[in-house]
Amino acid sequence: MDRLWTNARLATLTGDGPGLVEHGAVAARNGRIAWVGDAADAPAAADVVDCAGRLITPGLVDCHTHLVHGGSRANEWAMRLEGATYEEIARAGGGIVSTMRATREMDEAALVTGALPRLDALIAEGVTTIEIKSGYGLTLDDEIKMLRAARALGEARPVRVATTLLAAHAVPPEYKGDADAYVELVCREIIPAAAGLADAVDGFCEGIGFTPEQIVRVFDAARAAGLPVKLHAEQLSHLAGASLAASYRALSADHLEHIDNEDIAAMAGAGTVAVLLPGAYYFMRETHKPPVAALRDAGVPIALATDCNPGTSPTTSLLLMLNMGATLFGLSVTECLRAVTVNGARALGLHEEVGTIEVGKAADLAIWNTTEPAELVYRIGFNPLHARIKDGICT
Repeated sequence: MDRLWTNARLATLTGDGPGLVEHGAVAARNGRIAWVGDAADAPAAADVVDCAGRLITPGLVDCHTHLVHGGSRANEWAMRLEGATYEEIARAGGGIVSTMRATREMDEAALVTGALPRLDALIAEGVTTIEIKSGYGLTLDDEIKMLRAARALGEARPVRVATTLLAAHAVPPEYKGDADAYVELVCREIIPAAAGLADAVDGFCEGIGFTPEQIVRVFDAARAAGLPVKLHAEQLSHLAGASLAASYRALSADHLEHIDNEDIAAMAGAGTVAVLLPGAYYFMRETHKPPVAALRDAGVPIALATDCNPGTSPTTSLLLMLNMGATLFGLSVTECLRAVTVNGARALGLHEEVGTIEVGKAADLAIWNTTEPAELVYRIGFNPLHARIKDGICT
């Protein structure tokens, strides 16, 4: 073995629970987990790390972010404090289009430089895998630029980056509200061109976004390009987007404040992950909660993510999302931990690679200055990370 972490309490996140192993150890070889079990039975290793009883979890997975973007929307937030709604700001040229303008003005290098502090904040909390969406360029060249910047972030830092093409995020102003014509561009040109850079295709199915019929066209183009899909669905209203996503066996449907029982049944049947985004719910002062109990009862996997973006969830703390998932949405400690490990990985199609502490998976681990999993969910504004391991190396 190359390295052994011993004298630890493991939360493997295998099975249906936390998968706790008392007095445990983990061994790695060539960046992969090669052994997991009781420390008394641990194999010999060239490098042995005594964890002094600390908790080890899988490296955390942030499965929904808009990390790459230009500009700030602090002024729009101030407008919302004065009573303006998200929809009103968007229809007046703010919202996504505001960030689009700032993003278009930046080159790839500037986008990477701007995103690095946000990425570093997440890494500092134990994140080892992150999804990064495009969606603020809304032209062929600018969407590709964003995806390249996302890939570059994965080269600049020891983190696994999953990229998502979100060209169907908003109708750019040059199309003067002609969403069908813009969708044609997305399907005919942007998706085929992004196939080598994007790991998945996403869309915004909403009254201020795209209709289910338009999303069908986007999903059909994604399927033709060999890309899996996911969807922003049921955030502000109910358009049955989650059911549509499930009909395409989407990796995830995200937000979901307004899903109904038919959507939930469809997601359960398809294995589509429900990605809940409490940061956006909190920041937008929403009151209509996603139906967690119904998702739980149906066996739909639940993930949590930061939704890091400049307009509706300007947070770079996945640990804070754990607390919000519990306090705002009623998730248990175990559900919260699974939401940012195994279920977050499933939402990216990476559950065979990361998300649990199992032999054969990447040796991506987080070592915490606590023995209790509840501490990771309970505290607010406190980072108990002791060490972060990516591919078997302490970073």
